[in-house]
Amino acid sequence: MRPENIVHQMMNTKISSAPRASRISKLMRGLHHFSLALALAPVLAAPPSELARWEPASWAELPGWGGDALDELWPALRRHCERPPTAWRRWCERLPAASDDPLQLHAWLMGSLQPFRGQARDDGSDTGLLTGYFEPQRTARRRADADFAVPLLDPHKRPLLYLQDPLDAVLLQVQGSGRVRVRESDGREQWRRVAWAGDNRQPFRSLARWLVEQGALREGQAGWSAVKAWAAQNPERLPELLAANPRTIYFREEALPDPGVGPRGAQGLPLTPGRSVAVDPRAVPYGTLLWLDTTQPLSSEPLRRLVLAQDTGSAIRGAVRADFFWGWAPDALARAGRTSQALRWWALWPKETR
Repeated sequence: MRPENIVHQMMNTKISSAPRASRISKLMRGLHHFSLALALAPVLAAPPSELARWEPASWAELPGWGGDALDELWPALRRHCERPPTAWRRWCERLPAASDDPLQLHAWLMGSLQPFRGQARDDGSDTGLLTGYFEPQRTARRRADADFAVPLLDPHKRPLLYLQDPLDAVLLQVQGSGRVRVRESDGREQWRRVAWAGDNRQPFRSLARWLVEQGALREGQAGWSAVKAWAAQNPERLPELLAANPRTIYFREEALPDPGVGPRGAQGLPLTPGRSVAVDPRAVPYGTLLWLDTTQPLSSEPLRRLVLAQDTGSAIRGAVRADFFWGWAPDALARAGRTSQALRWWALWPKETR
């Protein structure tokens, strides 16, 4: 049977009466049964890349494939397909409606995409680094006062808003965007977003790394909470700490009409918590679907899921390198700060790109 006919047969197979675990088990048996047939189908060009080499792979090579909750990914795919890159246009035209049947969603992806294993072009390494970032939430004022005197600057280097803590300003600059609760002149308070609008073209230097080099913190314990604790205990050295990073980010203010929508990434689309990553665009084209094989930052449990390459950052450089967007929930800072795991990944690329 031709691979596309097997996929069609699987998409029309219903197991609705079985528990979810049993359905996933049946799904995995079916996926591995015909993954070789799919791998033998004609392979089109891999994702274009300066830094990475993308080697064709079979679906059976993807650790944990079949266990992802794809219904959680589908809204992000819908937004992705509102402004798809050229290589994804035909694929997006055929994107089916969301379904609570993982069999159908996995089978459709397998019929329309080809997996490629990512490797560094220079040395062939297929293991890199996953870090994390998030969207901070802070309180701000439009005018400086005794409590709020730390400015966030706009692209013209003029004060846009004022914060209480200079380290909160650093955190917003490191993350590239944030949500601020602003008190207006009439006393009303509303949430706004401050988004990246430029920088001073200076290199970024980690304050935590500087403290380690100074012997103030130990390697492996230099998280953001440790930086803040050190600053609270050494207020006289705070200007020295802040001067260690010469990079300045400029912001623009945006409305926040829907608190459930994330900030726009470099691709120009809203980021989705747990489903968007920042990448080096020299290695991975924006809009690429990526299968991650890594671990959870707080539990070391497997983290294997589909994500979209939708953003970048000055520190995100390399062929196998990603920054995982954790969102803005209360635990996002802890998760982002603890994310520093070994990473392998596969790009899923449309079989038809014209």
